[in-house]
Amino acid sequence: MKLRLTALAAAAMLVSNASWADMKSAETWVDKEFQPSSLSKKQQLEEMKWFIDAAEKLKKKGIKEISVVSETIDTHVYESKTLAKAFEEITGIKVKHDIIQEGDVVEKLQTSMQSGKSIYDGWISDSDLIGTHFRYGAIEPLSDYMKGNGKDYTNPGLDLKDFIGTSFTTAPDGKLYQLPDQQFANLYWFRADWFARKDLQTKFKAKYGYDLGVPQNWSAYEDIAEFFTNDIKDIDGKKVFGHMDYGKKDPSLGWRFTDAWLSMAGAADKGIPNGLPVDEWGIRVAADKCTPVGASVARGGATNSPAAVYALTKYVDWMKKYAPPAANGMTFSEAGPVPAQGEVAQQIFWYTAFTAGMIKPGLPVVDKDGKPKWRMAPSPHGPYWKPGMQNGYQDVGSWTFFKSTPDDRKAAAWLYAQFVTSKTVSLKKSITGLTFIRESDIKHDYFTKHADQYGGLIEFYRSPARVAWTPTGNNVPDYPKMAQLWWKNVATAVTGEKTPQVAMDTLAEEMDTVMSRLERAGMKNCPPKLNPKGDPNKYLSDSAAPWKKLGNEKPKGETIPYDKLLQAWKEGRVR
Repeated sequence: MKLRLTALAAAAMLVSNASWADMKSAETWVDKEFQPSSLSKKQQLEEMKWFIDAAEKLKKKGIKEISVVSETIDTHVYESKTLAKAFEEITGIKVKHDIIQEGDVVEKLQTSMQSGKSIYDGWISDSDLIGTHFRYGAIEPLSDYMKGNGKDYTNPGLDLKDFIGTSFTTAPDGKLYQLPDQQFANLYWFRADWFARKDLQTKFKAKYGYDLGVPQNWSAYEDIAEFFTNDIKDIDGKKVFGHMDYGKKDPSLGWRFTDAWLSMAGAADKGIPNGLPVDEWGIRVAADKCTPVGASVARGGATNSPAAVYALTKYVDWMKKYAPPAANGMTFSEAGPVPAQGEVAQQIFWYTAFTAGMIKPGLPVVDKDGKPKWRMAPSPHGPYWKPGMQNGYQDVGSWTFFKSTPDDRKAAAWLYAQFVTSKTVSLKKSITGLTFIRESDIKHDYFTKHADQYGGLIEFYRSPARVAWTPTGNNVPDYPKMAQLWWKNVATAVTGEKTPQVAMDTLAEEMDTVMSRLERAGMKNCPPKLNPKGDPNKYLSDSAAPWKKLGNEKPKGETIPYDKLLQAWKEGRVR
């Protein structure tokens, strides 16, 4: 009888150090879990053999277990429950992968920075902290690490050029500080089946004088919200709402604003990724494009500018007038699944991380063929927005490592980080969580064949739009300290305790106070150096941020057919 050379045996011949038991585990995982992949099975096994050998060096040094942490989204749950187990069975190193709320991740990371000792061996934290990491010098620059202490533990098949988000995790010094693990954007979401109904189209045009379609500006979004909530009122005997949001006093309320809501209204300067010299938080930097000089209009910032106050005003008004009553008391996580329940017509600020939970068979928003009744599109812009400004926000959860972490533990965590982002597993992870990080996964035939199941997500990530939606940028000098100011101040406007103007005035003043303290405390790179307070009218302008108040903040609504937007993406245009 002829002996058949299996893929396992062929791969094992290439690297003698890998044990047969470990390679057998690798083959099992590759066959049963890590399909499809952008790699062939032979290539997958070769990559797993490299991980086995690299881990062997660390096990000889006594590394048997490491701990890492990430926020609670589907992608990280998959990593924690499935990929951590696979890594242990293949490499012999156990991973305790904690899943906690994003606010808790930021808090623990801040504690580690202050104490000088990392609580975890590895972190998946947002690239929003890139300005913080660059300035404090507590985080390991991966560009240096991969050439230095981490060289022997850096996968030769990592292929950094295949990652689509590294521009967001690279600091002003040109170094890569974080490795993207998952990405998702905040876009416009709507019930395409309702928008396509001729009776609703006729009623809408009769009242507003233009077509019911994807809103291009906030005026149209508001008209559509009013139309579904107060004109249509119910569909198929079920109450419907023209808007969805969340408003509970909770750290997630801050993300609702720091995730580019002000720049979507038009509060920032022109310039991708975040606006220069004034960014989406309203923070101005000096001519060096690095030194923060103020957030308040009195110092040249835009956090309490007319456009910022307008953004907060519309957020509060729309939630109270057009969203389900319960939305006012919901957090980000609680509000996320609500559109899938079938009562919401549209949502201006919707994260694509919720896609996986909204395409499940049997949901009111999925048809009998398993296809979504909804679609995603670019969010509309506020009246202050101008071409060349940031389009919206994109979350880039990324692997982050402290310099203070012991070398061997850091190396093991770095191995795990590369494992869960490797080409062997990344396509399956993308299918599970729909949070793409690699070009090879986005362009894979699997997503070409199944694109119609994802409501426009594939077309978005194959278009230039994927880099026009950007995370928080370099202007923010200390994300943990400054992010917590937002939710507490925004909440006072939600409850009516303060007017939007007073709430934003207070926020801007508190941001300046924190930056003043950072200036005195000193930072390794680009510490704040505040402008002196002056007459706000000195800075308010009609040519740059902070922008003067418009005489008309509600121009005529504008919409566009969804098919035209989709075609723009396919042709390589943002919109």
